[in-house]
Amino acid sequence: MSNTEVTHRIDVAASADAVYRIVADVSLWPLYFPPTVRAERVAGDDSDERIRIWAVANGDLRTWESRRRLDPAAHRVRFEQTRPAAPVAAMGGEWSVQERGDGTCTVVLDHHYRATGDDPAALARIAQAVETNSVSELSHLRRAAERGDAEKELLLDFSDTDVIAGSLGDTYDFIYDAAKWPDRIPHVVRMDLREDVSGLQYMEMDTRAPDGSVHTTVSGRVCTPQRRIVYKQTKLPPVLQAHNGEWLFEDAPDGTVKVTSRHQVILDPQAIAALPEPPASLEAARAAVRNSLGSNSRATLARARAFVEAR
Repeated sequence: MSNTEVTHRIDVAASADAVYRIVADVSLWPLYFPPTVRAERVAGDDSDERIRIWAVANGDLRTWESRRRLDPAAHRVRFEQTRPAAPVAAMGGEWSVQERGDGTCTVVLDHHYRATGDDPAALARIAQAVETNSVSELSHLRRAAERGDAEKELLLDFSDTDVIAGSLGDTYDFIYDAAKWPDRIPHVVRMDLREDVSGLQYMEMDTRAPDGSVHTTVSGRVCTPQRRIVYKQTKLPPVLQAHNGEWLFEDAPDGTVKVTSRHQVILDPQAIAALPEPPASLEAARAAVRNSLGSNSRATLARARAFVEAR
């Protein structure tokens, strides 16, 4: 059966260069594209590369590898999955950023794909995922490119570190086994976690903020045993446009374990202004978000330390 082909496009009030920079650099995708939990170049260079992506599709966390051919002069990136994951039998396409001559551009995203065994039900699931993710990616690509210099005031990148006198395995397992957090961590009210593929977790969590309010978040997590857990919130508190994070684990020379919780956040200034009692300034909003997220991370680290050291 022939490939199914579909095209999505969007106009962006930013230069083609600014938009192409985001499309070309996959390391930026988890920050800007809601479906993408993690993305990295595994081989190649700025003209021909192989990338690996972990992304949410139809409520499942999936991973695949693609080969990309990049043409900066033409603002074009062609891609083809090299290791499609069922039910995808083949998937490829092209990003094309077309300058409009007035400082704006049009982004065209083409896909072609086939389902395993040409199964109609599988084809429908792929079509839904391509439609949902393409619309989301283009919308957030436009938002990111149009922020321009304002992003510096909206982006937070911070971390908290603790040292635990215990084994690396026990420390990693405490953070990895998030299904037990409601019984172990006071600010976690509820946890619903799925791990259909080892190391790929999809979780819905209710947490209590320092002011007593309860927020529901949905996240995908990519777990590398005893080294790193990368996560991306796909359902966010209303004041955030993006929230990515990672837990890093490192054996120290003295036999302790260093654990770092890192956050990357983009604030939503319109949502902040719409709060019943908005912060007095953007700087105050930055401080409030830093305090809220950092407090939860430090509380989790403290509980991990107490649990591991008690063993």
